[in-house]
Amino acid sequence: MKDLHITRRNFGFLAASAAAVAALPFSARAAGGTAVAATFPGNWEDGYRTVLTPLVKEAGFDLTVAPAMAQDQLAKVMASPGNPPYDTLLMSPGQMAVAIEKDLIQKIDPSKLKNWSMLDPAFQGEYGPTVTIEVNGIAYNPDLVPRPKGYRDLFENPAYKGKVSWTGFGSNTAVMAYTQIARIFGSGPTDMEAVFKLFRDNPEHLKGVVDSTNHQMTLFQQGEIAVFMCSTGNVARLKSMGLKAEFVQPETGSPAAPVNIHLTKGAKNIDGAYAYMDAAISKAAQDQLKMPPQEMFPTNKDVGLTPGIEAYVTREQLASLVYPDWAIINKNRADWIRQFDALVAG
Repeated sequence: MKDLHITRRNFGFLAASAAAVAALPFSARAAGGTAVAATFPGNWEDGYRTVLTPLVKEAGFDLTVAPAMAQDQLAKVMASPGNPPYDTLLMSPGQMAVAIEKDLIQKIDPSKLKNWSMLDPAFQGEYGPTVTIEVNGIAYNPDLVPRPKGYRDLFENPAYKGKVSWTGFGSNTAVMAYTQIARIFGSGPTDMEAVFKLFRDNPEHLKGVVDSTNHQMTLFQQGEIAVFMCSTGNVARLKSMGLKAEFVQPETGSPAAPVNIHLTKGAKNIDGAYAYMDAAISKAAQDQLKMPPQEMFPTNKDVGLTPGIEAYVTREQLASLVYPDWAIINKNRADWIRQFDALVAG
């Protein structure tokens, strides 16, 4: 996955995006037309294009997978609410709350999803099905640094000095980590002044701030960093490339976020959107997407976990994961972004 080269000053709310793949010629299109699905870049884009396209085709529709981070999806739909560029969005709770507030997505009709009953009630969202749970923690290279116990280690153990990379508050992974760090070093998850002070007191960490997780993945591959905040999917991808990468659930708990597919308000191909949703929660798809390099946690209850996924998290552990309060995060996020940007810029 390629990253834009940008200055540190500009990483707040930035997201890597790419143009949607070209639609097939009209003569090759399925009878139901083409559904345009926004999907995260990288592992998600690769997996969904490979696995879901043929399943959606079987249902009578073509599928255009349009890679864009959640924040970028929001921006594009908000810029053209009457003519949205996507039929579906892919988002975690933070962006979903904004999409609901801005009336960008609509409640779904579960009767249009034949695989709906295969989801646990916790994954049956009124604004769309949960397709996986992203479990977040710490990635590290065991050849370069010892296994960290958690976030505190990264600041207090000299073994990690100059080897840790961070990104800004526009990243869901980053903001979830920062709320945990605020608990450890401050008075609670919203005490970001404690986090900012921690960075001011440890300026070598500020040198490791870059614009995105994708950028961190590249630096990790090149051996320029040894530790970064990530999801299990990031580690799975690194391992699939033959790199030394391990995942740590922080001793204070692993932040987690369900990922849902949403039906865009004003979607042009609603039937195709439902076919895409149904494919994403099907056993056929999730049996493939649970395998490397994606290793997505399956939400279809008929799909068993692989040993690789169980090494990260089991179904029994889902309830014990840390689920941030996104209403509070969204209320403060813009201010946190401004303050962190200023801190990094010096």
